Amino acid sequence: MHYSTVYLSIGSNSGDRRANIGRAVAALSMLDGVVSERTSSYYSSEPWGFVSDNSFLNIAVALRFRRSEPWTESEAEALLDRLQAIERRISPMPHRNADGSYRDRGIDIDIIAIDDQTFDTSRLSVPHPLAGQRPFVTIPLAEVSE
Repeated sequence: MHYSTVYLSIGSNSGDRRANIGRAVAALSMLDGVVSERTSSYYSSEPWGFVSDNSFLNIAVALRFRRSEPWTESEAEALLDRLQAIERRISPMPHRNADGSYRDRGIDIDIIAIDDQTFDTSRLSVPHPLAGQRPFVTIPLAEVSE
């Protein structure tokens, strides 16, 4: 049997940040096909791309899936749908303002990488195109990639 690793970045800057992240990790571990997960330490960061008095708490998660084939685009988008459903269960607050700008959020789960695969659809770009510019992603990601 083959395994695949999906790398995620999770952040929260609204409400009980640690509890929001804990709920997300618990839900992730219950996804179909997940056999294990590694989580990084918590990292605090200032908001990226918008101004807020609320700092973020961030972690990275490496989810290991039992898979016999590489991910397809449709499977990666289906995973994105499941992650967005987890986000809505934890915090129904939208991630963006009506004009598309960023805002405070209870939980944000981003797919950073899926093994060494590349996807570029209208809904999902993997690897995440801005991950390398964000220390709150790269530092925790390095911790779970070891």
